[in-house]
Amino acid sequence: MTDEVDGHKAPRGNRRKPKSRAYRIAKIAGIVLSVLVLIVAGLGTWLYNKFSGNLHTVSIGGSMGAEKADPYGRTPIDFLVIGTDARNNAQDCQLGGDCGSSGYGNADVEMVVHISADRSNATVMSIPRDTMVNVPACTDPNDPKNTTTGYYGMINSALSYGPQCQMQTIHDLTNIPLQHFMMIDFSGVVNMSDAVGGVNVCVDNNVYDTYSHLKLAKGTHTLKGVSALEFLRSRHGFGDGSDLGRTYAQHMYLSALMRQVKSAGTLTSPTALYSLADSATKALTVDNGIGSVGSLLNLAAEAAKVPTSHITFTTMQTMPDPSNQNRLVPAPGAQSLFGAIVNDQSLSGGKSGSSDASSTSASAAPTPSASASPTTASFPAAQIDVQVENGSGVNGRGSDLANYLTGKGYGSGTTAVTAPQNVSTTELHYGNYSTDKAEAETVAASLGIPASHISSDPSMQGVVLIVGTDWTSGDTYPGGTAKPAPVDTKTALQDSHSQTANDGNVCAPVSTQQTVELNGVPMSPIQAYAAAANVPNSAP
Repeated sequence: MTDEVDGHKAPRGNRRKPKSRAYRIAKIAGIVLSVLVLIVAGLGTWLYNKFSGNLHTVSIGGSMGAEKADPYGRTPIDFLVIGTDARNNAQDCQLGGDCGSSGYGNADVEMVVHISADRSNATVMSIPRDTMVNVPACTDPNDPKNTTTGYYGMINSALSYGPQCQMQTIHDLTNIPLQHFMMIDFSGVVNMSDAVGGVNVCVDNNVYDTYSHLKLAKGTHTLKGVSALEFLRSRHGFGDGSDLGRTYAQHMYLSALMRQVKSAGTLTSPTALYSLADSATKALTVDNGIGSVGSLLNLAAEAAKVPTSHITFTTMQTMPDPSNQNRLVPAPGAQSLFGAIVNDQSLSGGKSGSSDASSTSASAAPTPSASASPTTASFPAAQIDVQVENGSGVNGRGSDLANYLTGKGYGSGTTAVTAPQNVSTTELHYGNYSTDKAEAETVAASLGIPASHISSDPSMQGVVLIVGTDWTSGDTYPGGTAKPAPVDTKTALQDSHSQTANDGNVCAPVSTQQTVELNGVPMSPIQAYAAAANVPNSAP
């Protein structure tokens, strides 16, 4: 950082800057696409009342945060998918192995689903249930006696105080706005897998999880009913035997379910569509904002626009809890993943709603005002160096803004100097390098500088901010609306075990560690498979 000094004038006409180019139950998101695609495909409005009557609805006190519209007035959609371990009926008790959990249960699956503003891409982020977080003070709107003053504990325990508490806990952790939730139980998974005729999954070795009872030979299998639940519940069979391995396997299952739902065999069969709609709506508990089939269909119609190749599954980056090696805490890299979702950045190679004006339905959208703050930013802040010239007449003003930008992640080459003279109007100039304009728009979005204050200067390279007497304090241009600087998507995806929904060539990695026991002897799931020849496989 270079501090501005009186008498150190910025050269005019040749400014150059150094460029520092330096799944526990995947079912619900599947249900979303299912219900979306299926009734849109033609079941007819006469079934709305029947399917709406299947739904279980729970009130929440409102959404957590608000999505930001893109230049065309479109907003992203964010909701939480919850898989509960509650055993509130005979089928759940049988499938779950006991009836020890009642009420809402614990959220053994937590997936944040983000659908971009332009509907060109989506991100599904799993949060491992073993993550330790601060659960805020909560009161269940449906039971005022069910309340907590807040505590430090496993993230999945927040559901015991109601879905709203679970949503609030995740919003506080990630800053991702959440509008709705969808929750499903054990029996819902079984019925959904049966309704689509089974889901194809692959395992890269023989596996026998003696806890979930999943037993499969190496290769691809079609899972139905209980075998599907065993696969989704298995945490000792995959990866390192933790909840992380289970989330990766769930993403594979959900991807396969989505492909199955969109297949011709499902969409062209009235019987299959009816069964899918009936099973999906019976399985769901949703918030009152989407507590009808009509509302779900609207949501489904939006989600169905996203091709499977642009649906990215990720897992929040974690590391062992220093206080308890059997628990997790968010890793520093998770902040980049959260930021990418909040910024509506595509993580799948698709076009993000905030960066492409020509994407789906853009031609029918209104043209953004010339005075609107640009939101076409597509460059990570770390790749942008800004020269800040202080023409405000306030000593140190340039340094304040330069420090603010570097604090927001802008390049270490960001500098502050004194302008040759004071100017009345703040201006943002960019050079003739091919990426300079996009970089200037990124800076403008971060500072709330309107498009009318941005212009090109062919004699320079890079981005130069000239601060005028109209902006003598604060980090956002008066009257402007600052937007977060985009994050590096490669950094956001690092260690997140990402994959896209159209990838059908991935096999779940069976654990090679001693994560299970058979007859009291610790062994790997591979060894357990060989030692349990008398136990039938979960699927042929």
